[in-house]
Amino acid sequence: MPKSIYLDYAATTPTDPRVVKAMQPYWSKNFGNPSSLYRLGRVSQQAIAQSRQLVAKFLGCQPEEIIFTGGGTASINLGLKGVLIAQEKNSHLITSSIEHHAVLHTAETLHHAGHKISILPVDKNGLVQLKNLEKAIENKTVLVSIMMANNEIGTLQPIQQLGTFITKLNKQRLAKKLPRIYFHTDACQAAGALDLDVNKLHVDLLTLNGSKIYGPKGVGVLYVRRGTPIQAILDGGGQEKNLRSGTENVPGIVGLATALNLVNKNKIKENIRLIKLRDWLIKQILTKVPKTILNGHPNYRLPNNVNVSVLDIEGEALLLHLDQVGIQCSTGSACTSTTLEPSHVIRALGYPYEAAHGSMRFTLGKQTTQKDLKYLMSKLPPLVKKLRQGSPVNIQVQEITQAVQDAPRKIKILK
Repeated sequence: MPKSIYLDYAATTPTDPRVVKAMQPYWSKNFGNPSSLYRLGRVSQQAIAQSRQLVAKFLGCQPEEIIFTGGGTASINLGLKGVLIAQEKNSHLITSSIEHHAVLHTAETLHHAGHKISILPVDKNGLVQLKNLEKAIENKTVLVSIMMANNEIGTLQPIQQLGTFITKLNKQRLAKKLPRIYFHTDACQAAGALDLDVNKLHVDLLTLNGSKIYGPKGVGVLYVRRGTPIQAILDGGGQEKNLRSGTENVPGIVGLATALNLVNKNKIKENIRLIKLRDWLIKQILTKVPKTILNGHPNYRLPNNVNVSVLDIEGEALLLHLDQVGIQCSTGSACTSTTLEPSHVIRALGYPYEAAHGSMRFTLGKQTTQKDLKYLMSKLPPLVKKLRQGSPVNIQVQEITQAVQDAPRKIKILK
């Protein structure tokens, strides 16, 4: 068997042994239902309360503003649907063209339910422009959802700038008796690397999950600023302030809070290490693999993200060849890796279909070493050369650069 090198940390991370240890008592020893009044139930209640305080400290908010959910997708659904349901039927939501499918598909559902949806374009580096947000806002706009860090290309959005703008605009709208605009950000990819102080960011809702921060899968957080109108989308026992019914996942909640606490302590040091590895790998790929293009912003990007388009090949074919030599990576979001459609994020940058199919994502993590990346670079160039020999496609970098430059970037309104 070939050696195994994991370079898909944006898809999921291994659970930290310290997180597993913190979770362990709540599987079979302190297993009580948190809604129960007897001792076992109270122990679980206390564990959730302590975890809520840890998460609130991480986000710079109050514990009562934290809602535990079943993951990032569950948090996004509750945040977007919950706020829109609490508004008039024809309210307006603004999001971007490179959001995770959890946001884009939720937006489509809300559109079918009678709400207006505007989708902002991004520039060639995947950045949302403030001028487009300003242009998209209407009298009935009540919610804006822009992700903090893109899961595919790693681009970091100017969330603080957008949040400051919305905060100032709300003061003007209040004077005109127009509805307040609430601001949501999907921070699932950002939680392990960036400052998520919700007051500095000027956000009203924020989502994150455990599986991207060396925590457990199947558990997430929705931050809801006090005073934000939101309704439940699940009916049941009324747990989590009546917003997320269902018996709480106590081990998962403890694990998520523990993972957040750990990444926060090591964030600065780990970011420095990952940026050095990231930049080395980008330089190596662009130098040693002909006809490759870096996707995402060259500077405003996640410390661990390397996304490149390798022209004249199918990304899926390269992925399978790399897997055979023990290298595990991705052609895009893990949530859509089973489809042959090119990444909607790469297409949003302006790539034509034939070039979008060649995008590859390498995401680094705690276990990634320089030796791992050197092994990758010993395999990647010859594999690309081999695949290109049988490829009928021959695209020039200049063609793609020009296509991306000339791509139309208009606000899309769902109809």
